[in-house]
Amino acid sequence: MDIEAVRSFAASQSIESGSRSKAELIKTIQLTEGNFDCFSSACRGECDQQGCYWREDCFSAAHEGASS
Repeated sequence: MDIEAVRSFAASQSIESGSRSKAELIKTIQLTEGNFDCFSSACRGECDQQGCYWREDCFSAAHEGASS
């Protein structure tokens, strides 16, 4: 999901995106929803949150972060 889609999703949840990065914004959304703010932390490709809306992007972001 691109950053504009994440910003739109955040706005629908009454969350101001400001100048936050995609990861920061998703973590804020996660906390607002009452979930762990764990976006991009699945460095080993493991996550027990099967129904997470951000799952696919999370794995990609974690992989990119591990490669850096």
